Amino acid sequence: MFDPGELLTALAVGAAALAFGYLAGSVPFGLIITRLAGTEDIRGIGSGNIGATNVLRTGRKGLAAATLVGDALKGTVAVLVAARFGEDAAIAAAAGAFLGHLFPVWLKFKGGKGVATFIGLLIAFAWPAALGFCAVWLIVAAATRYSSLAALVASAATPALLWYFGGPREAALFAALAVLLWIMHRANIGRLLAGTEGRIGAATGPSPPPG
Repeated sequence: MFDPGELLTALAVGAAALAFGYLAGSVPFGLIITRLAGTEDIRGIGSGNIGATNVLRTGRKGLAAATLVGDALKGTVAVLVAARFGEDAAIAAAAGAFLGHLFPVWLKFKGGKGVATFIGLLIAFAWPAALGFCAVWLIVAAATRYSSLAALVASAATPALLWYFGGPREAALFAALAVLLWIMHRANIGRLLAGTEGRIGAATGPSPPPG
């Protein structure tokens, strides 16, 4: 029998999880870490992005690595905390964390491109699928030396990985997140098609996955 009270409770929990995930995901680790290290504002260099790739352009590999870890873990933590209230809450928190990273309210909704947070969310739902993502990324990156292309291919493969290691709901969630990730990489896609995208190891090319 339909219970309006249960529905309202579920909606409230979902909304709270979405909001919690958004706040966790909106923490701009790249900006915070570089400011604490006394470097210039990363929004004024390179692409202006707050992710690990742009942090690397400061010449500080340690800061880029710390940004990558921070951006991944904020997604992992958001999901694991929300999962205490059920699978629906975990999925809502994951969506919120990804949106928070892409569009943080603190930075006028100009955030990162989502790769590190995507991986962090994947770890929370099915770590074998996260290993699969990294394996695909490494294979494509080694073959092409394009970090962005490796991230795009790995994200496109993720729903299939999750269908195997996780479940259909998780696969559907990450299919939607992958679409957003591709949209955020539209400039990279344009450069890949034009043959002007920077390669890994090149003087102007990125090294870690774009975050």
